Amino acid sequence: MELLDRLHAAQAAFYAGEDDSAVRDVLTDDIDWHVPGDNAIAGDYHGIDEVLGYFARRRDLANNTFRMHPRDILTGAGDHVAALTDGTATIDGVDHSWSTVGLYRIRDDRISACWLLPLDPQAFDAIWSG
Repeated sequence: MELLDRLHAAQAAFYAGEDDSAVRDVLTDDIDWHVPGDNAIAGDYHGIDEVLGYFARRRDLANNTFRMHPRDILTGAGDHVAALTDGTATIDGVDHSWSTVGLYRIRDDRISACWLLPLDPQAFDAIWSG
């Protein structure tokens, strides 16, 4: 749970306009990040630079208003953790909110992969249509 707290704090700082150094500290260099859907942020991102590019695109589309609101965490004996997280952003003057489950793989006390699963995929696509 501490690692996800560090990740969410680092992402919050980055989405508010700070540099990416804190985010780099919690992700592996070979990270994979998967975002489903038919929208401007969907895709499979491989490596730290592609993942940070995805984060920057999401930040820019939301004009630094994107915020994450962590809710529940499910852990087990393995190297995966699931986190229910709500998101909010103002895009083109419209306030939006959504919920996702992030399934994270952990390696060496860093995040090495994430599969993002929107609870309402159609609404998620509409929000991030770009």
